[in-house]
Amino acid sequence: MLLCYITDRSQFPGNESARRGRLLERITEAACYGVDFIQLREKDLTARELELLAHEVIGAIRENSSSTTQLLINSRTDVALAVRADGVHLRSDDISLPDVRKILNHHGRGARARFTIGVSCHSIHEVRQVVDDADFVVYGPIFQKKTVSGSSAAGVEALQQACQEKIPVLALGGITMENAGACLQAGAAGIAGIRLFQQNEVRKVVDALRSLPQLNVVD
Repeated sequence: MLLCYITDRSQFPGNESARRGRLLERITEAACYGVDFIQLREKDLTARELELLAHEVIGAIRENSSSTTQLLINSRTDVALAVRADGVHLRSDDISLPDVRKILNHHGRGARARFTIGVSCHSIHEVRQVVDDADFVVYGPIFQKKTVSGSSAAGVEALQQACQEKIPVLALGGITMENAGACLQAGAAGIAGIRLFQQNEVRKVVDALRSLPQLNVVD
């Protein structure tokens, strides 16, 4: 099972310094307890600010020398390469995957084993567009509304259809400990979330999720 903690320091209380401190603490816990991906998604930061934070995040992850947690930078392939992150996570309307591969090849980071690419998808069509080039997709929202467009949540049936494609699919959107099992039974390869990891004890969340039964999924 793949677990992805998507960050949002604005959800923590206090001033900027306090929020960053809480964020780094939570990332350290996630790395310690075996979360597979940290998606650094701090959209209000400039490229330089994001780069500086990413260096701190890498330090937090590497405090646990045995951690296999990968750091993915949201949307910014340039920042991911600059800080030597493990990969990038793209929006569905982001730079094309072939263009990302060209950038990686130019920087000598073309090998898939060395640079992970995740993509956010909101429809089966979007999943099928990236199935041959991405390493995994995050699909949703499954249970909660998309506040920007006001469209309804995709639901478990749509998730199940997405999971028929030949790519690992992580469920996102309103995921709780109570409904995560339904996502896994639909074929999801894992769970992604913000509040799920930021508003609960990471160790308990990871242990509970990994104890849930899961269908055979695409590796």
